Order: sequence, then structure tokens, then C-alpha cells
Amino acid sequence: MMRRLGVSIYPEKSTPEQDKTYLRKAASYGFSRVFTCLLSVQKPKEEIKADFVDIISCAKELQMEVILDVAPTVFDQLGISYDELSFFAELGADGIRLDLGFDGLKEAQLTYNKYDLKIELNMSNDVAYLDNIMTHQPNTENLIGCHNFYPQKYTGLPYEFFISCSERFKKHHLRTAAFVTSSDAKMGPWNINDGLCTLEEHRNLPIDVQAKHLFATGLIDDVIIGNAYASDKELELLGKLHRARLELSVELEKNISDIEKTIMFEETHTRRGDISEYMVRSVEVRKKYAAYSVEAAKTPVQKRGDIFIGNDSFGKYKAELQVVLKDMPADERKNKVGHVLEEELFLLDYIHPWGSFTLREK
Repeated sequence: MMRRLGVSIYPEKSTPEQDKTYLRKAASYGFSRVFTCLLSVQKPKEEIKADFVDIISCAKELQMEVILDVAPTVFDQLGISYDELSFFAELGADGIRLDLGFDGLKEAQLTYNKYDLKIELNMSNDVAYLDNIMTHQPNTENLIGCHNFYPQKYTGLPYEFFISCSERFKKHHLRTAAFVTSSDAKMGPWNINDGLCTLEEHRNLPIDVQAKHLFATGLIDDVIIGNAYASDKELELLGKLHRARLELSVELEKNISDIEKTIMFEETHTRRGDISEYMVRSVEVRKKYAAYSVEAAKTPVQKRGDIFIGNDSFGKYKAELQVVLKDMPADERKNKVGHVLEEELFLLDYIHPWGSFTLREK
């Protein structure tokens, strides 16, 4: 399932031109999803329709999918029924997100709506809600899931709970999504905005690290920036991410050789299958660079996150790249060439046996 990036917009808090400019910029960086919210809109029905048709038309021209967040109060306010979704089709939306659920049968029936709208479920509940829906034989082509975001600090999901919730959806092979937060954006649906992330541990992390983590779990297909407007730099960082393979940001040691840089940055590394608890071993590179010289250099104590390459004194292990997982004594047969950035050290746990990864100089 192709992984995607998304942005959020809040038309009631901005202007059409601001939103359109943001969508065009996001699309230029490879973003293809838009989350927007009707929960906080307080306008007459026709004004809402005019505003959203305008902005959704722009998104569709950019080939971006648009999902509208709704709740029963929205239907009551607009005088529309869950049995007739023409209003959302007329807006040009691709689907609606049900912030609150029903009895399982209703959700299943909604997936067969005549407008072919996607029905997105709230993933942030670790109960048998989805299993109940699946017993009613929904059209899974139109059934997707998305976690909540949490504007108040310390209220985001804990990691293990997030994993349990997400596994319920992946078990049924449904597309999933979760939110990351921009450190620059200030806009959300409510007047409290301490960031708009799904996982509490992400709230103060760089945006690209948040996204890497969500993709690395293997449980999230779409990563959406919850608040608006993310900076150009943040959009660029996410746009450059390899969505299917973990990429670690590295601080280089001084005076390392060109061949060591080549081994680090111009190769895709694969962790050896018969793993060690002390290091991630990338062994294929030692075969490719066996004929090159790796002169002995700095060999300090090996700390978690350090990156070493075997030097000329290491025999058949010369040019092997290793990422340290547990502290070890110094080994003069290896050169220290870099260190994984502190905020990304926890991502080392996601390099599984035979898993591939790349390195990027920060």
C-alpha cells in the first residue's frame, strides 16, 4: 500500500488564498492528502458550501484527496442525514471521517453510499468497534481509518495503546493514518493548540522524526500534519523522506575519508539476519569495497548510536558498517565515522533482521 503525506487546513480560521497557497506548496513537495474539519464551522449551510467548494476544487486540481471530519452535531446543524450524503459529494470531498461511531451496521451501510465516498473511522479506541463493523460486511474499498490528534499537551496517545489500536485496523488490511505536529504552525480547529499530534511522545520532536517513527511502525500508511501552516522547511523535510525505508540522520566525525563517506551515504544498508544485540551489521558493503583501503583512524569506546566502519586491520570485516546498539569497549580495528542524532536513537529499535536503512548527513 503506497504511503502518503497530508496536510490539514481550517478554512474558518484563514482565507481561501492562504489555504490555496499552502495546498499548492504542499503538493509541490509530494503531499497528496488533505484533512479539513467541519466540527468547528459556525456558518450558514450555503456559506459553508461556497467556502468548501472553492478550496476543495483547488485541492482536486492538485490531485489531492480530501477527507472532511464530521460528527452528529454537524449533521444536525446543517439539517442533513447520514442516509443522504449528497451534501459532501457536492462539496467535492472524497470522504468523511466519523469522529463518533454508531452501531456497526450503520457504518457498514455507509460504505455503500451512492456517491462512493470513503468512510473514515476514528482509530484511537482500543475496543472491538471495527470488528463489529466487519461482521456487517462493509465495502472495504471505501473503509479507511485515521487516528485523532490532541491539541492539549499531555493528552496524546501512549505508544503501546497506539500500537494496539492500529493493529486492529491493519489486521483487516485497511488504509490507516495518523497526525504529526509542526513546531511552526499555530492553527487548529480549537482555541487550544499545544501542537496537533497523535502520539504524545511526538509533541516536541522534529516533524521528520515523528513521520519516520510512524512509518517505521509498519502500521501507518498516511502521515498528516495536524496543524497549519507548516513551514516550507518542514514540508521539504517530509517531502524528501523515503516513506518505505528508514533513513537515519547522522552527525559526521571530522576528517573521515571519501571511501568512508561513500560507504555510509551512497549505499542502502541491510541488517544481517542473524542479528547481534550489540550492533546492526551491514555486511554486503564489505564485499563491494573489499579492494579499497580504509586507513585506521579514531577508535573510541563504542556508544549506542555510534557508527563504525572496519579498517584495513580488520581482515575480512574491512569496510563492514556497524551501528552500535549497546555500549562496547573500543576496538582499534574499527573507525568511528559518525553518530545517529540524539532525537533519532529510539529509531534504531526499528531496524529489524533483514531490514534495510539508509544514512543521511544532517
